Amino acid sequence: MTKRILSLTLALVAAGGNGIGADLTGQYKATADQLIDAALADKDGYDRLTYLCYRIGSRLSGSPGLEKAIAWSVEQMKAAGLSNVRVIPAKVPHWVRGAESARMLAPMEKPLHMLGLGMSIGTPKGGITAEVVSVTTFDELAKLGKEKIQGKIVLYNEEYRGYGSTRVYRATGAARAAEFGAVAALVRSATPLAMQIPHTGEMNYDEKQPKIPAAAVSPEDALMMARLVGMGVPVRVHLEMGAQTLPDADSGDVIGEIPGREHPEEVVVMGGHIDSWDVGQGAQDDGASIIACLQAVALMKKAGLQPRRTIRVAFWVNEENGGRGGEAYRDFIGDKIKNQVAAIEMDGGAETPRGYGAGVDEPSMALLKQVGKLLDRIGAGEITGGGGGSDIGPLMRDGVPGLGERTSGAHYFDWHHTEADTLDKVDPEDFRKNVASLAVMGYVLADMQERLTPAAGGGRRGPR
Repeated sequence: MTKRILSLTLALVAAGGNGIGADLTGQYKATADQLIDAALADKDGYDRLTYLCYRIGSRLSGSPGLEKAIAWSVEQMKAAGLSNVRVIPAKVPHWVRGAESARMLAPMEKPLHMLGLGMSIGTPKGGITAEVVSVTTFDELAKLGKEKIQGKIVLYNEEYRGYGSTRVYRATGAARAAEFGAVAALVRSATPLAMQIPHTGEMNYDEKQPKIPAAAVSPEDALMMARLVGMGVPVRVHLEMGAQTLPDADSGDVIGEIPGREHPEEVVVMGGHIDSWDVGQGAQDDGASIIACLQAVALMKKAGLQPRRTIRVAFWVNEENGGRGGEAYRDFIGDKIKNQVAAIEMDGGAETPRGYGAGVDEPSMALLKQVGKLLDRIGAGEITGGGGGSDIGPLMRDGVPGLGERTSGAHYFDWHHTEADTLDKVDPEDFRKNVASLAVMGYVLADMQERLTPAAGGGRRGPR
């Protein structure tokens, strides 16, 4: 019995099972340096991103721009030499912004910097004119009550305290205001930067409440109106929005891969979302991410590297206003979910890479920290808990270990969901470092003997 236990222990040490005796840093040092060198010298990836931003542009679900991007992505994956390139069908929402404007009529006339929120209804023909009431929290809204809100426009002037906590006013503010009889909702843009730039994003209605139009306004305009209201000065606003939701459109996720040399049935998938909002070029959110993931796998192919398992790149669709691409991919996997070894999502822009958040258990975290050491050379070796993302959420929900690539995020929410999300915001050197980081992490996870184990409860699902 003792000999049998000793033999099993020695076998686990030799194989590195569950991190016992594994030396991933030493084992993959040469390959990691090869991939990093190739990524830092690469120009093809940024050229691809340039085409996506300058020749295709914004890619909202249901738009011609998105379908053009999907067809182009198929061509790019094939040109990179990937196998099994295909489009996984998905029905996506088709929301159209239409003409829109907002104007303050009193106490002075002034155009407001606004963007309608995604999935909002439009205003009646001729628009809505009403007095503004201002709140900073939902508690303040409730204290005002129906008597002071009925027939008015509610302005949420919540100070930015981080995206996750602030976006709730964008997501549910209209529904909460409608409960008290408001005729429209305006939301201070979820951004730390005040530069008269409004930020759009998805909002949701409550089926139990009337649907009212909702728009974001710049931080400066929100502050101005809130201060006037606080001084007891009546503020009147005229809002016009031509938004409408059309029947769902046909679309899909784009995937391509390098089949594994030993276990092609086992898959490490990494990617981001191909759709964007209809403003800007979707450069940081999320064009840079999908192209960085593609280029990471393309460099593996170019170097003749074929990992033990399949490495797959995925461009998920409809992350911004529905999440149907992630669900379509989960349906595509079906009962083979146990063969999904890991999922990596990049949806935080391509600023300077810092590392990864990972929803894995302690032994798996120890393994990932060894991989992280391979990325210290480019400053991207920090491995922490809490990884994930909205597109890989359906996989993580069913037990797939999820990782989220993390960057400095210094300016991401300055540009996020705005006209300013353009190619010039993506620094080529930072972009190439992200390619290097993804190439190393993706390759090692697909090639190492060990498999990661998810943390209890999985990781986090990133905000849209």
